[in-house]
Amino acid sequence: MYLSTLDRSGAAGGSPRAVGGTVFALGAVSLVTDISSEMVTAVLPLYLVIGLQFSPAAYGLIDGLYTGATVLLRLAGGHVADRVNRHKAVAGAGYGLSALAKLGLLAAGASGPLIGLAITVDRAGKGLRTAPRDALITLTTPPERLGLAFGVHRTMDATGAFLGPLAALGVLTLAGGVFGPVFLASFCVALLGVLILALFVQDVPSPAVTAKKMPWRAAFGPARRRLLPAACLLGLVTVGDGFVFLLLQRRTELALGWFPLLAVATSLAYLLLAVPLGRLADRFGRLRVMIGGHAALIAVYLLLYGPLTGLPLLIVIPLLYGTFYAATDGILMAMAGPVFPPELRATGLALIQSGQALSYLLSSVLFGLAWQAWGPGPACLAAAGIAAAVLPLAVLLLTRKP
Repeated sequence: MYLSTLDRSGAAGGSPRAVGGTVFALGAVSLVTDISSEMVTAVLPLYLVIGLQFSPAAYGLIDGLYTGATVLLRLAGGHVADRVNRHKAVAGAGYGLSALAKLGLLAAGASGPLIGLAITVDRAGKGLRTAPRDALITLTTPPERLGLAFGVHRTMDATGAFLGPLAALGVLTLAGGVFGPVFLASFCVALLGVLILALFVQDVPSPAVTAKKMPWRAAFGPARRRLLPAACLLGLVTVGDGFVFLLLQRRTELALGWFPLLAVATSLAYLLLAVPLGRLADRFGRLRVMIGGHAALIAVYLLLYGPLTGLPLLIVIPLLYGTFYAATDGILMAMAGPVFPPELRATGLALIQSGQALSYLLSSVLFGLAWQAWGPGPACLAAAGIAAAVLPLAVLLLTRKP
């Protein structure tokens, strides 16, 4: 199968079928888990850069490392899930690890290194669970409906990201501004997500005998091996939510107390658009939707550099940024899933996600250095230029025949 055929999956149309129960169950797990995660992470950029006076370069390094630290566990999670033929169990271990990390935050107190360790453990849990979870979606959904399936899942996931910061603000208000109750509430919510996974998600093992005989290198044939560099190039153009929200707060002079709502607004746009864009991708081409999503990201960088300020910028940036995520996050997995054999589905998706994580680490560090050296405006302009140059190369890799 050529990669160039992937963006036409489902182009023939046909009546849409409802996605399976496994997709909805995994969506419920992600919804609850994202409430827990976003309760903690929504204020992290503000806390580090404003509260602890971290430089942009230091924040970029930390933000990139948190994501890059998941690379090995992403690979391990995907490969182990295929080898033991238990995608649900490996994903459950990742969700459990993230839940325990919330207790680590509670125990860390005001210690910066311990807080960093707890957050890294949380991200490691995310790395462990992501590929087996996405593999379950691809294994239980017809290829022509994968855009819709991932759209439904990402919509539920984004709903959790939307509710998490609101829940954190509510707990903080009730607790009089003390952060301990937020971490405890986050742990309880994460534990609920693990329980939903255990009770309602059905495992769908691939043929065990074939999986044990097939080496992980078989995940990449002539067409597949170009998917990894394309994904890395696309990951390289993403500088991270923290930078976007910090720049938006500075450009609009938004009061610090409203900062967490920037993530809420972005998640709202994401959850409203994920299913429609997933349907659109299935019908008219996944690659086309992905290109549109990255065009929205380029527009975000240019607007952060341009003359627009105030309320219009506060409305447009979250809308475009949410559009970028809705048009790219699940769509890439929908494109990649059918390329890999079922016996190595989680391994292949883990390699794609790991490549993107490493690219994200590099882009965060470089953007932080550019901000510190040139200022935020030129750094945004450089990010837009790099994204505009890289996107055609990624498209060429995805459409070129072997």
